[in-house]
Amino acid sequence: MSLRALIFDVDGTLADTERDGHRLAFNAAFRDAGLDWDWDVGTYGRLLDVTGGKERMRHYVEHHRPAVLRTPDLGARIAALHAAKTRHYGELLATGALPLRPGVARLLLEARTAGLRLAIATTTTRIDGSIPSTAASGIVSGMRIAADAVFEATVVSPSASAATAAASRGAPATRIAGTDGKRTSRSVWA
Repeated sequence: MSLRALIFDVDGTLADTERDGHRLAFNAAFRDAGLDWDWDVGTYGRLLDVTGGKERMRHYVEHHRPAVLRTPDLGARIAALHAAKTRHYGELLATGALPLRPGVARLLLEARTAGLRLAIATTTTRIDGSIPSTAASGIVSGMRIAADAVFEATVVSPSASAATAAASRGAPATRIAGTDGKRTSRSVWA
């Protein structure tokens, strides 16, 4: 059985978007809202065990800022913080501050040359612009994107995301390799 497709998650796989993108965007959103929260690399690394930005903030509040749980309309406040974070993240991407990881461009070019299908399966809430701007040079053009809107939920298992992306590319899930870059998940689906 030969490999027919490669499926990637955006965050942490194609670029180090978690540490150098999302974390910084969360901190900027917190500052904008007048919060004294600052997620350093270690804190954010631990928070990555929680899937989804809004869920990550709620988890942080529950475990580190329990008094905030009494905030009226906490869900709406978290949603507003997440929207601000998404805006800041988009601004980071627009500046080209998040280059592809070493070797990613070569891997994608070699995979394309070998005739493999390439796709992105992600739980990102907004895929527009979520691919690092250095990738916009054509390296990732033509990659199929299966994003959160397809899954209708923020928390999705990597295998479900991969299967959805596989189906969208016309390949059976048993002939797909993928990675989501999270240290807590399986790195390959067979």
